[in-house]
Amino acid sequence: MPAPATVRTRLDVPLRLPDGFVATARVFTFDGLVDGGEHLALGLGDRAGTPVPALADGPAPLVRLHSECLTGDVFGSQRCDCGPQLREAVERIEDRGGYLLYLRQEGRGIGLYAKLDAYALQDSGLDTYDANIALGFGADQRDYTVAAQMLHALGETQVDLLSNNPDKAAQLDRLGVTVATRVPTGVHRSPANERYLAAKALRGAHTLDLTCVPRGAVPAPPRASPA
Repeated sequence: MPAPATVRTRLDVPLRLPDGFVATARVFTFDGLVDGGEHLALGLGDRAGTPVPALADGPAPLVRLHSECLTGDVFGSQRCDCGPQLREAVERIEDRGGYLLYLRQEGRGIGLYAKLDAYALQDSGLDTYDANIALGFGADQRDYTVAAQMLHALGETQVDLLSNNPDKAAQLDRLGVTVATRVPTGVHRSPANERYLAAKALRGAHTLDLTCVPRGAVPAPPRASPA
């Protein structure tokens, strides 16, 4: 079990995403996270406005562990599926109730500049995992201890995990957070990220059915909330 963390600050933040979807998130910061990072939890749906202790015995929340991706989340890069996954997660968690944990783990834990160095190596033919290794890093350096600490601090010891990545579920289970169900995300495929998604499926064991989306297809955007 990881050392305990505590909630440092909680406040309500109204969200308006670029396509017009709106929601209110209860944003939590933490003290005592093992890596000292400034990770955030966003409570959405019933976790946005109700005190956490009142929900401790209720249904398991839907939880997404989302690793920060400046290029995809902010600038809309199509080299990955991070931006569309973040957008999907906000809506699905808002509908169901739960938490988006926004983890400062750029480039699967190697940092922004190193990720861009890895992109350059991918342009020369390496896949996303071998590019990290060629730079002297692990293929995936993410450790989800902080995620488990955050969930324990929020009073959540059982979750439904919104993820295609089995390693996230395995790590949470080892860290004392029971993953009752792993809920897959959509397949956000585009011509620019096909090699990336194929590498995640083949090398990272992500549960991505790339045969179900036509080559080069871009999924329809999620619905937009009324203003």
